[in-house]
Amino acid sequence: MAKTVLKNILQILIILIFNNFLAQKTPEKLPKDAVINDTISKKDTIVAKKEALDDILQTKADNIRRDFPKKMIYLNQKAQVKYQDMQIDADYISIDEQKNLIYARGKQDSLGKKFIEPVVTTQAGKKYETDQFNYNYKTRQAIAYNARTEESEGVIIASKTKKYSDSVFAMRNALYTTDEYFLKKKDTLADYHMLASNIKLVKTKEKSQIITGPIQMYIEQVPTPLIMPFAILPFSSKRSAGILIPSFGERQDVGFFLNGIGYYQPIGEHFDVKVLADIYTKGSWNLRPEMNYVKKYRYSGNFAADIGTTIRGIKGLDDYSKNSTYRIAWRHTQDAKANPFLTFSASVDIVSNRFYNNTINNNYIFNQNVLNTQQNSTVTVTKRFLKLPATITGTASYSQNFATGLSDLRLPQMNVAINQFYLFKSKTGVRQGLLENITVNTALNLTNFVNTNEGELFTKAMWDKLQTGLTNNIALATNTTVAKYFTFSLGTTINNALTTKTLTRFYDPLSNNPNKIVDQVNKKVAGYSTFSSTASLQTTLYGMLNFKKGSTVEAIRHMMMPSLSFTYSPDFGGSNFGYYRNYYDANGALTPYSIFEKGIVGSPPSGMQGSLGFNIGNNIEMKVKSKKDSTGVKKIKIFESLSLNGSYNFAAPSHPWSIFTINGQSSFFENKLSVNTSLSLDPYKILFVPGSDTGIRTEQFGGFSVQGFNIQLSYPLSSEIFGEKTDYGKKYQSKGEIRNENYYFDDDNYAHFDQAWTLNVNANYAYSKSLSRFGNKIASLGLDGSIKLTPYWNINGSTHYDMVTKQLAYTRIGFSRDQRSFTINFNWVPFGQYKVYDFFIGIKANILSDALKYKDRSFTQPNAPF
Repeated sequence: MAKTVLKNILQILIILIFNNFLAQKTPEKLPKDAVINDTISKKDTIVAKKEALDDILQTKADNIRRDFPKKMIYLNQKAQVKYQDMQIDADYISIDEQKNLIYARGKQDSLGKKFIEPVVTTQAGKKYETDQFNYNYKTRQAIAYNARTEESEGVIIASKTKKYSDSVFAMRNALYTTDEYFLKKKDTLADYHMLASNIKLVKTKEKSQIITGPIQMYIEQVPTPLIMPFAILPFSSKRSAGILIPSFGERQDVGFFLNGIGYYQPIGEHFDVKVLADIYTKGSWNLRPEMNYVKKYRYSGNFAADIGTTIRGIKGLDDYSKNSTYRIAWRHTQDAKANPFLTFSASVDIVSNRFYNNTINNNYIFNQNVLNTQQNSTVTVTKRFLKLPATITGTASYSQNFATGLSDLRLPQMNVAINQFYLFKSKTGVRQGLLENITVNTALNLTNFVNTNEGELFTKAMWDKLQTGLTNNIALATNTTVAKYFTFSLGTTINNALTTKTLTRFYDPLSNNPNKIVDQVNKKVAGYSTFSSTASLQTTLYGMLNFKKGSTVEAIRHMMMPSLSFTYSPDFGGSNFGYYRNYYDANGALTPYSIFEKGIVGSPPSGMQGSLGFNIGNNIEMKVKSKKDSTGVKKIKIFESLSLNGSYNFAAPSHPWSIFTINGQSSFFENKLSVNTSLSLDPYKILFVPGSDTGIRTEQFGGFSVQGFNIQLSYPLSSEIFGEKTDYGKKYQSKGEIRNENYYFDDDNYAHFDQAWTLNVNANYAYSKSLSRFGNKIASLGLDGSIKLTPYWNINGSTHYDMVTKQLAYTRIGFSRDQRSFTINFNWVPFGQYKVYDFFIGIKANILSDALKYKDRSFTQPNAPF
């Protein structure tokens, strides 16, 4: 085969386009031992006028014979010809000096029916193999038979290849595969291949392009239904436009479908556009345009949309429904090195209220987006300064709640934060005392907020409800060491707020409201200021309990971190501040309320606070003897942390004691089992009136009833925990070949391999009671794991069991099969609102990963309510 033919033929051939080869017969499978003894006819003979050679034709062989009258040279056994940058090695070569033709043939068996060694042609650093070929070294045209060419992650074997020019090549009955084992000649059969009756390769300076007639996919030599009438596959370092192959399947509610059929078009260096469509036989459709953009070292992002109509049922019947849906998304990411002083990011996702419940894009079902109850969008600009200790952040956010149908819009928001600084300079360079350690933190925050529904967006009704708030907080803190072992801290926080809306509440017996309470919003600028002060004292205590010699337990160490704090803030609910007012309810009782209630800046706290708080933190470890440890001693954590906290408010008119909370965290079995727990206790007794399920909290101290309890356990199990990894290569001498090369065999020919597995166990129990006679319980057990049955089979899954309702929650089962050059995946969700299975076959090779795949999906319960 000629140098240019073999240099360019091996691009990949898998997707497709009609051409002049459509008239040819459909592809037929090539027998692995096929030998094509094609005598070159006059029609296929390449003849040129006699001209001087461009270079010296070098020849060598074990047996050389020259026929001067016929101007022929015959080379037999270990024949070799070198001409310019091409070298041909074959069992037999003949050179026709009159016609400028070189004919090469590989070594045949004793019967002359099968080639056992190929013709090897090396050109421009590439090696090509053929059974036999003719090459005209003047016109550079060639005809090759059973040519094998390796390039672009794959290999092509064509029964006949003709080179018409440096840019046009034609191949007949061509096989293409990316099977690595077949490529490296570890196996004589490919695990998959594509077979086309005719292929044309067109090369230009800018790009190459393969065009085929009918082409069919074979898996393990078995033909599949994946037959395409034509294909085009461009090869270029640049992006190329082309048709995007869809997945197909059936959904019971909307019929058979094609998902993701579309077209891809690059635009310049920084942009590309993709337009996808989802089409269903019952009339549903969806259009998905998407544009990506990128500028290296600066930014990247994309715009995407989903616009469609979902049709369910039969028109004229009660089950018929037609819903229009939309989704608009924008993502923008700035490179961290682009501008450290000005950053911009965007994550915008705006959808119609019932979008996920009526989606036509099946991807949202598989990734569980259909379970979304809320959607958030944010755009953020951050400005930093080289010399100023300030950071300015501007944000616009939009939050949709699908359950209520309401949306929160915050546009714009601005935060100006001053970096923490010390109020006084240090005299010695080392900060000492309360004054030198005083730090100041302050920030200014502006917010515009409105809670509205989808139909009111950017209408007069929305602007009437818009609230504007401005807040400022100043925090001063300092600390010092007292009596060597104690840390004393002081802090003061000042909060200031302004808002454009206030509240007036009154009782109206004529109101349509069932409870007759009317909340009137006033367009009025008002504000408040609050402050609180805190002083705290903390230290660390250590204790050690040593055991007698010979005991397994050597010692238990206890580290205790007690702290006391006192917090004071005045009663901002007093009439002198004017932040609270009163109204008479239906019973004539005088009831206080804040004029800032339900507002964007919140309400100032009411009631004086002069509380003494305490917190006792603990860490308990145990030292035990261990032969496995190099030191002979191993530390076991009994409690990584165990804390008790509460407070007593001296200024409270009733119930001065707060709820006591206990929090613990630890890990066992060499940090494998993680345990987190919390407990809340009410120090006051709760009494229940006969016939009532709601209790009354008395002033009697000493009840300590459980108000809440939670425990979470997590334990990751794996094959590595329960056994050491075996080096089978040293233990067994025999190793499998070709496909079984990952297996080792013992003397009885039993296979051995690493059967790795993982199993994550999660358990959760929560109990809450408050003033209820009967508490609420939540208990669940979750399993998530995988197991490799063989080096090529993997099973994985996850499930959750509700121990209160005794029902299985979300459950998924899947398996995957590694087929050398392609993978098979199956995922199944057998329970729940969206029952679904997904079957996928995909080629591993990067060049074909998006081109060759088969998907089948089924939805058995698509009409379940959202």
